[in-house]
Amino acid sequence: MSSSHTDCHFCLQSLRGRKYALRDENAYCVPCYDSLYANPCEECKQPIECSSKDLAYKGRHWHEGCFRCAKCSCSLVEKPFAAKDEVLLCTECYSDEYSSKCFHCQKTIMPGSRKMEFKGSSWHESCFVCQYCQQPLGTKPLIIKDNENCCVPCFEKKFAHHCYACKKVITSGGVAYHDQPWHKECFVCAVCNTQLSGQRFISKDEHPYCVDCFSKFHAKKCAACKTPIAALGGAKYISFEERQWHGECFSCAKCSVSLVGQEFLTRQDDILCHKCGSA
Repeated sequence: MSSSHTDCHFCLQSLRGRKYALRDENAYCVPCYDSLYANPCEECKQPIECSSKDLAYKGRHWHEGCFRCAKCSCSLVEKPFAAKDEVLLCTECYSDEYSSKCFHCQKTIMPGSRKMEFKGSSWHESCFVCQYCQQPLGTKPLIIKDNENCCVPCFEKKFAHHCYACKKVITSGGVAYHDQPWHKECFVCAVCNTQLSGQRFISKDEHPYCVDCFSKFHAKKCAACKTPIAALGGAKYISFEERQWHGECFSCAKCSVSLVGQEFLTRQDDILCHKCGSA
């Protein structure tokens, strides 16, 4: 190159008829410029002369011919590449070594493409869809069914239990009664609507009742005291000819001796011990 500069700024030799380089408005002969300012190549460690193309990436420099994939040695000049632990790799080698595999199609998720992650697995965005309607899931809520992704509407339509009472989907919890699913809040006493989930209840004609309502409306009445006989399994009562008694009420109508486990006689509506009945 021609210039008004006549001498090398470093060695002071004449630049007339010679190539030179400028730096900070000072002229240098090529040997001086290369020795003072040429960047060392990351690959071959030799200076990158001013007559060569200097390729730079994150403060490091390469000769054009040295700018290659560390694994397959293909040139990376004007090609996409990736860096791993300061090592440059072409996209193919990087994908083989480090990229995730799509859980659905098992193909590599290439660097730069959008990746969806869920429960430790990765998908191509185009593969992350509902198994049933094939609509993209994106960041929408989803449910795993048989190791496949399912959107909530499809799951509710195909698999979810519906409450026997309100017919709506049971999304969590629930109560099973007579082989039918119920919401906890829908499983109530047939009379007073008290919630029965986790409580003692009594079934009659396929309807659930709280203990109080069952005792009030459906429990057997003691023939002696006329009060309900508790219907839970722990209550003991005596039954005779369609009449029932509390155990403590089953006694002789005349002398009041307990007749539980004893012989007795009947006279009209009364029950009598053998002694009083024979008198």
